[in-house]
Amino acid sequence: MASQMVNFAYLIGDRASGEAVLVDPAYDIDGLLDVIAEEELTLTGVIGTHYHADHVGGKMMGFNVVGISDLLERRDVPIHLQNPETEFVTKVTGVGADQLVGHGPGDTIRVGDIELQLLHTPGHTPGSQCILVEDRLVSGDTLFLDGCGRTDLPGGDAETLYHSLTSGLAGVGDDVILCPGHQYSPKPTQTMGETRANNIVYRPETVEQWLAFFG
Repeated sequence: MASQMVNFAYLIGDRASGEAVLVDPAYDIDGLLDVIAEEELTLTGVIGTHYHADHVGGKMMGFNVVGISDLLERRDVPIHLQNPETEFVTKVTGVGADQLVGHGPGDTIRVGDIELQLLHTPGHTPGSQCILVEDRLVSGDTLFLDGCGRTDLPGGDAETLYHSLTSGLAGVGDDVILCPGHQYSPKPTQTMGETRANNIVYRPETVEQWLAFFG
């Protein structure tokens, strides 16, 4: 299913300290932990971009997707989420609130000497977040190279997503590399400048135009 969904999971590590975090670990926890071991890193945390099972595991489309609940059986690490997302993650994965760390917009966490900024970008889900790390933006399902996350699932809101894509990501420079949650385009990554110039979601100039397109 991961191949059909064209899902990405990301590993962010600091080789000096040996620390690393996984972003959206699902489908193959053993395989992801094997990669960490091969890179001679130690897992110190997980970041979930949003609650959908193809990103954090749980029940989806009649399937039970391996995810954070399975990872916690192997590694006792914090699961970092935006505050509005914690209750949804608990419902989907069964992971208790005591194992989840809720954050507010703009909070930062550190992996060794590397700072990760957590940007609250609701709309696809209430607590969707992007991770800005140096010159990379890991965007989950908030923004793809072409298109953006759908808003017709529970917790989705089209107008809110418009504001997240525009004002919420306004501070992310055009030279930053966009790393989405799925490869729905021929390329896996591209700059935010390319995305803003070519992605249809940036064509509407007002929220009214946006809702006419996507609402």
